[in-house]
Amino acid sequence: MSVLSPALSETLLARFGDRFSTSQALREQHGRGESHHTPAIPDAVVFAETTEDVAEIVRLCADEGVPVIAFGAGTSLEGHLTAVRGGISIDLSRMSHIIRVSAEDLDCTVQAGVTREQLNSHLRDMGLFFPIDPGANASVGGMASTRASGTNAVRYGTMRENVLSLTVVLPSGQVIRTGGRARKSSAGYDLTRLFVGAEGTLGIVTEVTLKLYGMPDTISAALCSFDSVEQAVNAAIAIVQMGIPVARMELMDRGLIEAVNAYSNLSLKVKDTLAFEFHGFPAGVREQVEMVKAIVEDNGGADFEWANAPEDRNRLWKARHNAFYAVVSQRQNAKGWSSDVCVPVSELSGCILKTRELLIDCRVPAAILGHVGDGNYHVVFAVDPANQTELDEVAAINKKMVQYAISVGGTSTGEHGVGTGKIAYLRQEHGDAVDLMAIIKKAIDPLGIMNPGKILPE
Repeated sequence: MSVLSPALSETLLARFGDRFSTSQALREQHGRGESHHTPAIPDAVVFAETTEDVAEIVRLCADEGVPVIAFGAGTSLEGHLTAVRGGISIDLSRMSHIIRVSAEDLDCTVQAGVTREQLNSHLRDMGLFFPIDPGANASVGGMASTRASGTNAVRYGTMRENVLSLTVVLPSGQVIRTGGRARKSSAGYDLTRLFVGAEGTLGIVTEVTLKLYGMPDTISAALCSFDSVEQAVNAAIAIVQMGIPVARMELMDRGLIEAVNAYSNLSLKVKDTLAFEFHGFPAGVREQVEMVKAIVEDNGGADFEWANAPEDRNRLWKARHNAFYAVVSQRQNAKGWSSDVCVPVSELSGCILKTRELLIDCRVPAAILGHVGDGNYHVVFAVDPANQTELDEVAAINKKMVQYAISVGGTSTGEHGVGTGKIAYLRQEHGDAVDLMAIIKKAIDPLGIMNPGKILPE
Protein backbone atom coordinates (compact mmCIF):
# COMPACT_ATOMS: atom_id res chain seq x y z
CA MET A 1 0.00 0.00 0.00
CA SER A 2 1.42 3.38 -1.03
CA VAL A 3 2.28 5.90 1.68
CA LEU A 4 1.95 8.73 -0.86
CA SER A 5 -1.28 10.68 -0.74
CA PRO A 6 -2.88 11.63 -4.06
CA ALA A 7 -2.28 15.27 -3.14
CA LEU A 8 1.46 14.76 -2.64
CA SER A 9 1.74 12.78 -5.88
CA GLU A 10 -0.07 15.53 -7.78
CA THR A 11 2.14 18.22 -6.24
CA LEU A 12 5.36 16.38 -7.13
CA LEU A 13 4.13 15.69 -10.65
CA ALA A 14 3.18 19.33 -11.15
CA ARG A 15 6.54 20.54 -9.85
CA PHE A 16 8.89 18.00 -11.44
CA GLY A 17 7.00 16.78 -14.49
CA ASP A 18 8.62 13.76 -16.12
CA ARG A 19 11.29 13.77 -13.39
CA PHE A 20 8.61 12.27 -11.13
CA SER A 21 7.73 8.65 -11.87
CA THR A 22 5.70 5.80 -10.42
CA SER A 23 6.83 3.36 -13.12
CA GLN A 24 7.07 -0.17 -11.71
CA ALA A 25 10.35 -0.93 -13.49
CA LEU A 26 11.98 2.31 -12.29
CA ARG A 27 10.77 1.78 -8.75
CA GLU A 28 12.16 -1.78 -8.72
CA GLN A 29 15.52 -0.50 -9.93
CA HIS A 30 15.61 2.00 -7.07
CA GLY A 31 14.63 -0.51 -4.37
CA ARG A 32 17.78 -2.60 -4.44
CA GLY A 33 21.56 -2.43 -4.59
CA GLU A 34 24.08 -4.91 -5.99
CA SER A 35 23.74 -7.65 -3.40
CA HIS A 36 21.45 -10.44 -2.20
CA HIS A 37 19.28 -8.31 0.07
CA THR A 38 15.56 -8.57 -0.59
CA PRO A 39 14.37 -5.54 -2.57
CA ALA A 40 11.79 -3.17 -1.11
CA ILE A 41 10.57 -0.71 -3.69
CA PRO A 42 9.67 2.95 -3.14
CA ASP A 43 6.28 4.36 -4.07
CA ALA A 44 7.82 6.84 -6.51
CA VAL A 45 11.12 8.13 -7.84
CA VAL A 46 12.05 11.79 -8.28
CA PHE A 47 15.15 12.89 -10.19
CA ALA A 48 16.76 15.91 -8.52
CA GLU A 49 19.10 18.27 -10.35
CA THR A 50 19.96 20.80 -7.65
CA THR A 51 20.21 21.11 -3.89
CA GLU A 52 17.05 23.22 -4.05
CA ASP A 53 15.22 20.33 -5.74
CA VAL A 54 16.20 17.98 -2.94
CA ALA A 55 15.21 20.49 -0.27
CA GLU A 56 11.80 20.99 -1.86
CA ILE A 57 11.14 17.25 -2.13
CA VAL A 58 12.16 16.71 1.49
CA ARG A 59 9.98 19.58 2.73
CA LEU A 60 6.95 18.20 0.90
CA CYS A 61 7.59 14.70 2.27
CA ALA A 62 8.21 16.00 5.80
CA ASP A 63 4.83 17.71 5.78
CA GLU A 64 3.18 14.30 5.35
CA GLY A 65 5.73 12.13 7.19
CA VAL A 66 6.72 10.30 3.98
CA PRO A 67 10.11 8.51 3.98
CA VAL A 68 12.88 9.64 1.61
CA ILE A 69 15.80 7.50 0.43
CA ALA A 70 18.75 8.99 -1.45
CA PHE A 71 19.88 7.05 -4.54
CA GLY A 72 23.23 7.58 -6.25
CA ALA A 73 24.69 4.93 -8.54
CA GLY A 74 22.93 1.94 -6.96
CA THR A 75 26.15 0.07 -6.12
CA SER A 76 25.68 -0.39 -2.35
CA LEU A 77 26.02 -3.85 -0.84
CA GLU A 78 24.21 -3.85 2.52
CA GLY A 79 20.60 -3.03 1.68
CA HIS A 80 20.99 0.75 1.98
CA LEU A 81 18.55 1.51 -0.85
CA THR A 82 15.60 -0.64 0.17
CA ALA A 83 12.45 1.35 0.85
CA VAL A 84 11.42 -0.67 3.88
CA ARG A 85 8.56 1.75 4.62
CA GLY A 86 7.88 2.87 1.08
CA GLY A 87 8.19 6.54 0.27
CA ILE A 88 10.20 8.54 -2.26
CA SER A 89 13.55 7.57 -3.77
CA ILE A 90 15.42 10.78 -4.60
CA ASP A 91 17.72 9.96 -7.51
CA LEU A 92 20.80 12.22 -7.45
CA SER A 93 22.45 10.83 -10.60
CA ARG A 94 21.61 13.99 -12.58
CA MET A 95 23.43 16.08 -9.98
CA SER A 96 26.65 15.40 -11.87
CA HIS A 97 28.24 18.86 -12.07
CA ILE A 98 31.85 19.42 -11.00
CA ILE A 99 31.38 22.82 -9.39
CA ARG A 100 35.00 23.87 -9.02
CA VAL A 101 38.57 22.56 -8.86
CA SER A 102 41.42 24.37 -7.13
CA ALA A 103 44.72 22.89 -8.30
CA GLU A 104 46.61 25.27 -6.02
CA ASP A 105 44.75 24.12 -2.90
CA LEU A 106 44.38 20.48 -4.01
CA ASP A 107 40.64 20.42 -3.46
CA CYS A 108 37.37 20.44 -5.39
CA THR A 109 33.63 20.69 -4.85
CA VAL A 110 31.25 18.42 -6.73
CA GLN A 111 27.58 17.58 -6.74
CA ALA A 112 26.69 14.31 -5.04
CA GLY A 113 25.90 12.44 -8.26
CA VAL A 114 29.38 12.84 -9.73
CA THR A 115 31.03 9.42 -9.99
CA ARG A 116 34.62 8.73 -9.05
CA GLU A 117 35.53 7.81 -12.65
CA GLN A 118 33.91 10.99 -13.97
CA LEU A 119 35.86 13.07 -11.44
CA ASN A 120 39.20 11.45 -12.22
CA SER A 121 38.63 11.81 -15.95
CA HIS A 122 38.04 15.54 -15.39
CA LEU A 123 41.15 15.87 -13.21
CA ARG A 124 43.56 13.89 -15.38
CA ASP A 125 44.73 16.76 -17.60
CA MET A 126 45.41 18.86 -14.50
CA GLY A 127 47.82 16.25 -13.15
CA LEU A 128 45.50 15.55 -10.21
CA PHE A 129 43.46 12.59 -8.99
CA PHE A 130 41.03 11.56 -6.29
CA PRO A 131 42.33 8.33 -4.76
CA ILE A 132 39.35 6.72 -3.03
CA ASP A 133 38.55 3.67 -5.13
CA PRO A 134 35.89 1.28 -3.80
CA GLY A 135 35.89 -0.66 -7.06
CA ALA A 136 32.45 0.18 -8.38
CA ASN A 137 31.97 3.46 -10.21
CA ALA A 138 30.12 4.79 -7.20
CA SER A 139 28.80 8.32 -6.75
CA VAL A 140 30.75 10.67 -4.52
CA GLY A 141 27.67 11.33 -2.40
CA GLY A 142 27.12 7.63 -1.87
CA MET A 143 30.80 7.13 -1.04
CA ALA A 144 30.61 9.87 1.58
CA SER A 145 27.38 8.49 3.00
CA THR A 146 28.80 4.99 3.47
CA ARG A 147 32.27 6.18 4.54
CA ALA A 148 33.73 4.18 1.65
CA SER A 149 37.38 3.38 1.10
CA GLY A 150 38.96 0.83 -1.24
CA THR A 151 42.20 -0.30 -2.74
CA ASN A 152 44.17 2.94 -2.11
CA ALA A 153 43.15 3.34 1.52
CA VAL A 154 46.40 1.96 2.92
CA ARG A 155 48.17 5.11 1.69
CA TYR A 156 45.51 7.76 1.14
CA GLY A 157 42.92 6.91 3.78
CA THR A 158 39.15 6.63 3.45
CA MET A 159 36.34 9.08 2.71
CA ARG A 160 36.50 10.08 6.38
CA GLU A 161 39.97 11.55 5.85
CA ASN A 162 39.30 13.02 2.40
CA VAL A 163 36.02 14.93 2.80
CA LEU A 164 36.55 18.55 3.83
CA SER A 165 32.91 19.64 3.98
CA LEU A 166 29.40 18.77 2.85
CA THR A 167 26.20 20.46 1.78
CA VAL A 168 23.36 18.56 3.44
CA VAL A 169 19.58 18.77 3.24
CA LEU A 170 18.20 18.08 6.71
CA PRO A 171 14.91 16.21 7.36
CA SER A 172 13.09 19.54 7.66
CA GLY A 173 14.29 20.64 4.23
CA GLN A 174 16.80 23.09 5.71
CA VAL A 175 20.13 23.25 3.87
CA ILE A 176 23.40 23.45 5.82
CA ARG A 177 27.13 23.38 5.09
CA THR A 178 29.18 21.41 7.57
CA GLY A 179 32.51 23.19 7.13
CA GLY A 180 34.84 25.09 4.85
CA ARG A 181 37.90 24.32 2.75
CA ALA A 182 40.52 24.67 5.50
CA ARG A 183 42.49 21.48 6.13
CA LYS A 184 41.82 21.72 9.85
CA SER A 185 39.44 23.49 12.19
CA SER A 186 38.72 23.58 15.91
CA ALA A 187 35.46 25.51 15.53
CA GLY A 188 32.46 23.71 16.95
CA TYR A 189 31.26 20.14 16.56
CA ASP A 190 32.67 18.14 13.64
CA LEU A 191 29.43 17.90 11.69
CA THR A 192 31.21 16.72 8.55
CA ARG A 193 32.25 13.50 10.28
CA LEU A 194 28.73 13.08 11.66
CA PHE A 195 27.22 12.93 8.18
CA VAL A 196 30.09 10.98 6.57
CA GLY A 197 28.97 7.41 7.16
CA ALA A 198 25.41 8.28 8.25
CA GLU A 199 24.01 6.47 5.19
CA GLY A 200 21.39 9.11 4.53
CA THR A 201 19.69 8.55 7.90
CA LEU A 202 20.35 12.10 9.14
CA GLY A 203 20.14 14.09 5.93
CA ILE A 204 20.86 13.94 2.20
CA VAL A 205 24.31 14.95 0.98
CA THR A 206 24.03 17.11 -2.16
CA GLU A 207 27.53 18.58 -2.52
CA VAL A 208 30.93 17.35 -1.34
CA THR A 209 34.25 19.19 -1.00
CA LEU A 210 37.14 16.76 -1.38
CA LYS A 211 40.90 16.64 -0.98
CA LEU A 212 42.84 15.97 -4.18
CA TYR A 213 46.35 14.67 -4.82
CA GLY A 214 49.00 15.18 -7.47
CA MET A 215 49.44 12.30 -9.91
CA PRO A 216 52.51 10.28 -8.88
CA ASP A 217 55.58 10.74 -11.07
CA THR A 218 56.11 6.97 -11.19
CA ILE A 219 53.57 4.17 -10.76
CA SER A 220 54.56 0.52 -10.68
CA ALA A 221 52.38 -2.53 -9.99
CA ALA A 222 53.26 -6.15 -9.24
CA LEU A 223 51.73 -9.51 -8.39
CA CYS A 224 53.35 -12.04 -6.09
CA SER A 225 52.28 -15.65 -5.48
CA PHE A 226 52.28 -17.63 -2.22
CA ASP A 227 51.62 -21.23 -1.30
CA SER A 228 49.16 -20.22 1.42
CA VAL A 229 46.96 -17.33 2.50
CA GLU A 230 48.81 -17.30 5.84
CA GLN A 231 52.12 -16.55 4.10
CA ALA A 232 50.54 -13.78 2.02
CA VAL A 233 48.90 -12.13 5.03
CA ASN A 234 52.04 -12.36 7.14
CA ALA A 235 53.98 -10.64 4.36
CA ALA A 236 51.35 -7.88 4.20
CA ILE A 237 51.49 -7.37 7.98
CA ALA A 238 55.29 -7.12 7.89
CA ILE A 239 55.15 -4.53 5.10
CA VAL A 240 52.71 -2.39 7.11
CA GLN A 241 54.74 -2.71 10.31
CA MET A 242 57.89 -1.63 8.44
CA GLY A 243 56.10 1.56 7.40
CA ILE A 244 56.65 1.05 3.67
CA PRO A 245 54.26 3.49 1.93
CA VAL A 246 52.72 1.14 -0.63
CA ALA A 247 49.74 2.71 -2.39
CA ARG A 248 47.81 -0.54 -2.83
CA MET A 249 48.21 -3.97 -1.29
CA GLU A 250 45.42 -6.40 -2.15
CA LEU A 251 44.93 -10.03 -1.16
CA MET A 252 43.26 -12.40 -3.64
CA ASP A 253 42.96 -16.04 -2.61
CA ARG A 254 43.38 -18.77 -5.21
CA GLY A 255 39.66 -19.29 -5.52
CA LEU A 256 39.25 -15.66 -6.51
CA ILE A 257 42.18 -15.85 -8.96
CA GLU A 258 40.50 -18.79 -10.66
CA ALA A 259 37.21 -16.88 -10.92
CA VAL A 260 38.91 -13.69 -12.14
CA ASN A 261 40.84 -15.59 -14.82
CA ALA A 262 37.63 -17.01 -16.21
CA TYR A 263 35.64 -13.77 -15.95
CA SER A 264 38.32 -11.34 -17.21
CA ASN A 265 40.09 -13.69 -19.64
CA LEU A 266 43.39 -13.56 -17.74
CA SER A 267 46.04 -16.19 -17.07
CA LEU A 268 47.22 -15.33 -13.55
CA LYS A 269 48.86 -18.09 -11.52
CA VAL A 270 46.17 -19.86 -9.51
CA LYS A 271 47.80 -19.30 -6.12
CA ASP A 272 47.15 -17.09 -3.13
CA THR A 273 48.29 -13.70 -4.33
CA LEU A 274 49.20 -10.21 -3.20
CA ALA A 275 48.85 -7.34 -5.67
CA PHE A 276 50.89 -4.19 -5.04
CA GLU A 277 51.05 -0.69 -6.45
CA PHE A 278 53.83 1.77 -5.68
CA HIS A 279 53.57 5.56 -6.12
CA GLY A 280 56.29 8.21 -5.98
CA PHE A 281 59.45 9.42 -7.64
CA PRO A 282 61.64 6.81 -9.42
CA ALA A 283 64.23 6.44 -6.65
CA GLY A 284 61.55 6.16 -3.95
CA VAL A 285 59.58 3.58 -5.90
CA ARG A 286 62.72 1.51 -6.49
CA GLU A 287 63.46 1.59 -2.76
CA GLN A 288 59.89 0.54 -1.89
CA VAL A 289 60.03 -2.30 -4.40
CA GLU A 290 63.31 -3.67 -3.07
CA MET A 291 62.10 -3.60 0.53
CA VAL A 292 58.81 -5.29 -0.37
CA LYS A 293 60.57 -7.97 -2.43
CA ALA A 294 62.82 -8.82 0.53
CA ILE A 295 59.86 -9.14 2.92
CA VAL A 296 57.87 -11.18 0.42
CA GLU A 297 60.74 -13.61 -0.12
CA ASP A 298 61.23 -13.97 3.64
CA ASN A 299 57.55 -15.05 3.84
CA GLY A 300 57.66 -17.61 1.04
CA GLY A 301 56.49 -15.38 -1.81
CA ALA A 302 57.86 -15.77 -5.31
CA ASP A 303 57.31 -14.98 -8.98
CA PHE A 304 56.98 -11.22 -9.00
CA GLU A 305 55.08 -10.25 -12.15
CA TRP A 306 55.29 -6.60 -13.10
CA ALA A 307 52.66 -4.41 -14.73
CA ASN A 308 54.32 -1.07 -15.41
CA ALA A 309 52.55 0.01 -18.59
CA PRO A 310 49.31 1.92 -17.85
CA GLU A 311 47.24 -0.49 -19.91
CA ASP A 312 48.66 -3.49 -18.01
CA ARG A 313 48.02 -1.85 -14.63
CA ASN A 314 44.52 -0.90 -15.65
CA ARG A 315 43.82 -4.46 -16.76
CA LEU A 316 45.08 -5.82 -13.44
CA TRP A 317 43.01 -3.47 -11.28
CA LYS A 318 39.94 -3.80 -13.47
CA ALA A 319 40.13 -7.56 -12.89
CA ARG A 320 40.43 -6.94 -9.14
CA HIS A 321 37.49 -4.54 -9.16
CA ASN A 322 35.41 -7.12 -11.04
CA ALA A 323 36.06 -9.71 -8.32
CA PHE A 324 32.50 -9.49 -6.99
CA TYR A 325 31.04 -10.18 -10.43
CA ALA A 326 33.66 -12.83 -11.15
CA VAL A 327 32.59 -14.88 -8.13
CA VAL A 328 28.87 -14.41 -8.82
CA SER A 329 29.29 -15.40 -12.48
CA GLN A 330 30.31 -18.92 -11.43
CA ARG A 331 26.60 -19.79 -11.05
CA GLN A 332 23.60 -19.01 -13.17
CA ASN A 333 21.03 -16.70 -11.59
CA ALA A 334 23.20 -16.20 -8.51
CA LYS A 335 23.30 -13.05 -6.40
CA GLY A 336 26.35 -11.75 -4.59
CA TRP A 337 26.59 -11.73 -0.81
CA SER A 338 29.65 -9.69 0.09
CA SER A 339 30.59 -9.30 3.72
CA ASP A 340 33.47 -7.20 4.99
CA VAL A 341 35.13 -6.77 8.36
CA CYS A 342 38.15 -4.80 9.49
CA VAL A 343 40.50 -5.70 12.34
CA PRO A 344 43.76 -4.43 13.82
CA VAL A 345 46.51 -5.47 11.42
CA SER A 346 48.12 -7.69 14.07
CA GLU A 347 44.89 -9.75 14.20
CA LEU A 348 44.48 -10.04 10.44
CA SER A 349 46.19 -13.38 9.93
CA GLY A 350 44.20 -15.10 12.67
CA CYS A 351 40.91 -13.66 11.39
CA ILE A 352 41.48 -14.73 7.80
CA LEU A 353 42.56 -18.22 8.87
CA LYS A 354 39.44 -18.45 11.02
CA THR A 355 37.38 -17.44 8.00
CA ARG A 356 39.10 -20.04 5.83
CA GLU A 357 38.12 -22.69 8.37
CA LEU A 358 34.50 -21.52 8.20
CA LEU A 359 34.55 -21.88 4.41
CA ILE A 360 35.97 -25.42 4.27
CA ASP A 361 32.59 -27.15 4.33
CA CYS A 362 30.63 -24.32 2.70
CA ARG A 363 28.64 -25.53 -0.30
CA VAL A 364 28.33 -22.05 -1.76
CA PRO A 365 31.08 -20.71 -4.08
CA ALA A 366 33.09 -18.17 -2.12
CA ALA A 367 36.36 -16.25 -2.26
CA ILE A 368 38.43 -14.09 0.09
CA LEU A 369 39.87 -10.75 -0.95
CA GLY A 370 40.84 -7.65 0.87
CA HIS A 371 42.67 -4.39 1.37
CA VAL A 372 44.98 -6.14 3.78
CA GLY A 373 47.21 -3.12 4.30
CA ASP A 374 44.58 -1.61 6.60
CA GLY A 375 43.19 -4.84 8.08
CA ASN A 376 40.06 -4.92 5.88
CA TYR A 377 38.98 -8.05 4.05
CA HIS A 378 35.90 -9.41 2.32
CA VAL A 379 34.26 -12.72 1.58
CA VAL A 380 32.11 -12.86 -1.56
CA PHE A 381 29.54 -15.66 -1.85
CA ALA A 382 27.53 -16.56 -4.96
CA VAL A 383 24.17 -17.49 -3.44
CA ASP A 384 20.92 -18.75 -4.90
CA PRO A 385 18.44 -16.19 -3.54
CA ALA A 386 15.63 -18.75 -3.76
CA ASN A 387 17.47 -21.35 -1.68
CA GLN A 388 16.80 -20.61 1.99
CA THR A 389 19.17 -23.38 3.13
CA GLU A 390 22.02 -21.66 1.32
CA LEU A 391 21.08 -18.26 2.68
CA ASP A 392 20.98 -19.66 6.23
CA GLU A 393 24.36 -21.33 5.77
CA VAL A 394 26.00 -18.13 4.54
CA ALA A 395 24.29 -16.08 7.25
CA ALA A 396 25.77 -18.39 9.90
CA ILE A 397 29.27 -18.03 8.42
CA ASN A 398 28.86 -14.28 8.14
CA LYS A 399 27.73 -14.06 11.78
CA LYS A 400 30.73 -16.03 13.06
CA MET A 401 33.11 -14.00 10.92
CA VAL A 402 31.71 -10.68 12.17
CA GLN A 403 31.53 -11.70 15.81
CA TYR A 404 35.11 -12.96 15.76
CA ALA A 405 36.31 -9.69 14.21
CA ILE A 406 34.52 -7.65 16.88
CA SER A 407 35.94 -9.89 19.64
CA VAL A 408 39.52 -8.97 18.64
CA GLY A 409 38.86 -5.23 18.53
CA GLY A 410 37.62 -5.00 14.95
CA THR A 411 34.45 -3.79 13.30
CA SER A 412 31.49 -5.46 11.60
CA THR A 413 32.07 -3.42 8.45
CA GLY A 414 35.19 -1.65 7.27
CA GLU A 415 33.69 0.08 4.26
CA HIS A 416 30.36 -1.36 3.06
CA GLY A 417 28.35 0.30 5.82
CA VAL A 418 25.61 -1.06 8.08
CA GLY A 419 22.48 -0.61 5.95
CA THR A 420 20.07 -3.37 6.90
CA GLY A 421 22.65 -6.15 6.67
CA LYS A 422 24.78 -5.39 9.72
CA ILE A 423 22.24 -3.86 12.12
CA ALA A 424 22.25 -6.97 14.31
CA TYR A 425 25.91 -6.46 15.23
CA LEU A 426 25.89 -2.76 16.05
CA ARG A 427 25.25 -3.09 19.79
CA GLN A 428 27.81 -5.89 20.14
CA GLU A 429 30.36 -3.52 18.62
CA HIS A 430 29.35 -0.21 20.22
CA GLY A 431 27.46 -1.15 23.38
CA ASP A 432 25.52 1.69 25.02
CA ALA A 433 26.89 4.15 22.45
CA VAL A 434 24.08 2.89 20.19
CA ASP A 435 21.64 4.64 22.54
CA LEU A 436 23.45 7.93 21.93
CA MET A 437 23.25 7.31 18.18
CA ALA A 438 19.48 6.85 18.57
CA ILE A 439 19.24 10.14 20.50
CA ILE A 440 21.12 11.96 17.71
CA LYS A 441 18.87 10.37 15.08
CA LYS A 442 15.71 11.37 16.99
CA ALA A 443 16.94 14.92 17.51
CA ILE A 444 17.79 15.53 13.86
CA ASP A 445 15.04 13.41 12.29
CA PRO A 446 12.12 13.38 14.77
CA LEU A 447 9.68 12.04 12.17
CA GLY A 448 12.04 9.20 11.20
CA ILE A 449 11.69 9.90 7.46
CA MET A 450 15.38 9.77 6.48
CA ASN A 451 16.19 6.32 5.07
CA PRO A 452 14.31 4.52 7.86
CA GLY A 453 15.26 1.00 8.89
CA LYS A 454 18.99 1.49 8.31
CA ILE A 455 21.92 1.42 10.78
CA LEU A 456 19.93 1.52 14.03
CA PRO A 457 17.84 -1.30 15.46
CA GLU A 458 14.14 -0.53 15.51
